[in-house]
Amino acid sequence: MSGSVLGAGSAYPRDLLGYGPNPPDARWPNGARVALSFVLNYEEGGENTVLNGDPISEAYLHEVPGGQPRRGMRDESTESQFDYGARVGVWRVLRLFAERGLRLTVYGVGRALELNPVAARAFAEAGHEVACHGYRWINYAEVDEATEREHIARNVAAVESTVGVRPVGWYTGRISANTRRLVAEHGGFLYDSDAYDDDLPHYVPVNGKPQLVVPYTLDNNDMKFAVPPGFGTTDAFTAYLRDSLDFLREEGRTTPRMMNVGLHCRLVGRPARAAALARFLDHVVACPDVWVCTREQIARHWWAEHPPG
Repeated sequence: MSGSVLGAGSAYPRDLLGYGPNPPDARWPNGARVALSFVLNYEEGGENTVLNGDPISEAYLHEVPGGQPRRGMRDESTESQFDYGARVGVWRVLRLFAERGLRLTVYGVGRALELNPVAARAFAEAGHEVACHGYRWINYAEVDEATEREHIARNVAAVESTVGVRPVGWYTGRISANTRRLVAEHGGFLYDSDAYDDDLPHYVPVNGKPQLVVPYTLDNNDMKFAVPPGFGTTDAFTAYLRDSLDFLREEGRTTPRMMNVGLHCRLVGRPARAAALARFLDHVVACPDVWVCTREQIARHWWAEHPPG
C-alpha cells in the first residue's frame, strides 16, 4: 500500500510507482499466465430517463454518440436502444458464454436488475458473479453524499432480492470523491474496481484499513464502438482483444498478469459485434495458459496469496 509523496512530508494522493519494475508473481491457479476477467455491464433501465425521475434523457454509450439529451421529456428512441440490451443482447451474450463453458462477472445496476428479475435470476443460474454497479447508471460525481450512501445500500439490496446472493464486488464507473470511502463504510465487499491503474490487483488504505482494488479497463471494452476514437470494424475489436491477450500471455512467462474485457448488452449484443466477441472467445478457449475467472475469484485468490503487508 505504498504511496507517492510530494514535498516535505505532504502525502500526494496518487501512487505513481505501484509495483514498479518488479511486480509480484500472481501465482494464478494451475500456473496460468493470465487471469482473464470478462465483465458484462447490465445497465438497461437504470439510465437517465424521466421515468426514473431524472431531468434529462440518457446521452452516453448508445448508437448516437454525441447526441443531445432531451430535457423534461422521454427520448423513446434512446430508451429503445437500451431496451434491446435487456430484450435481446443479454440473452445472446449469455448463450455465447454458456456454449463455451465460460464464466463472467456482471456489473449489475440495481434499478436495472429490479426491472428485469428474469435476467437477474439467469445470471445466478448460469453461475456468474453479480457485482454492484450503482443503484442507478448515472454520474455520481454530481450526487450528494447522503444520496450516494443510500444508493449503495439500495444496490446491495437489489442484488440480494433479485439474484439471491450478497454481492462482494463494487464498480460505479462514474465515481464521486466519496465513492470508495462510502463503499468501504458500507462494508461486506471483497474488492472494488473503480480504477484502471494496473494489470494486477493491489491494496489501498481506506478509513485506516486495506481495500483490495481489482482494476478494470476502458480499452478492452466494447464501449469503444460508441465513443471516439473507437473500433471502426468488428475485426478491429477482435484483433485488439486478441493482441492484448497474446501480449500478456507472452509477458506472463515470467510475470503473470490480469486482463479485463468490458461488455455491454446493448452494444456487443448486436449481431455483428456478437460475432466478433465469439471469434475472440474461440481464441480464448484454445489458450491453455489462460484462467477465465470472475472478479470474485481473482479477489479471493489475491487475499489468500498476497495478503496486505
